[in-house]
Amino acid sequence: MAQYEVNNTSISTLLSWIRSEEIAIPEIQRPFVWDSTKVRDLIDSLYAGFPVGYIIVWKNPDIHLKDGTISSGKKILIDGQQRITALQAAIVGEHIVGSNYRKKRIKIAFNPLKECFEVANPAIENNVAWITDIAPLYQPGFDSFNFVINYCKQNKLEDNKRSDINAVITRLQQIQNNNLGVIELSPQLDIA
Repeated sequence: MAQYEVNNTSISTLLSWIRSEEIAIPEIQRPFVWDSTKVRDLIDSLYAGFPVGYIIVWKNPDIHLKDGTISSGKKILIDGQQRITALQAAIVGEHIVGSNYRKKRIKIAFNPLKECFEVANPAIENNVAWITDIAPLYQPGFDSFNFVINYCKQNKLEDNKRSDINAVITRLQQIQNNNLGVIELSPQLDIA
């Protein structure tokens, strides 16, 4: 009998697991070591519709977590910490703890005119063609209608470009509907 099951899970569901702390990182996991360009590349791959691998979770009630608590039935992240943490930083907009154990915020910028991503920097933050942080686009209550109108005004785009920009913003927001493969290990497995 299989000791695991494989499911496709939407990124929005994974993000809700993060927000509700249903998914947890065990103390055996290393810190977040990706640099900001890898986070950008992950978001770019999701935007392009490319696969980004599986994550492996294990529902176990008594594993020690990084924050010093016990898992108490949470989904323990066995593989995929870097990707989950990157999503947490770029889309949820949370600060993450880097390899130097300091909190930092990774902002991924997007240019709707060129449909490209970059890590936010001062030059991008001063360029109205760029959305300097994509995280607000995924927050509940985001007003895409007014956002597109304001973006087009700031960039002096013709009114007939609004539908093109709106289509790009909608495509960007659809990242959260992409699926990731999630392998869930049986709770009966022991840590060995």
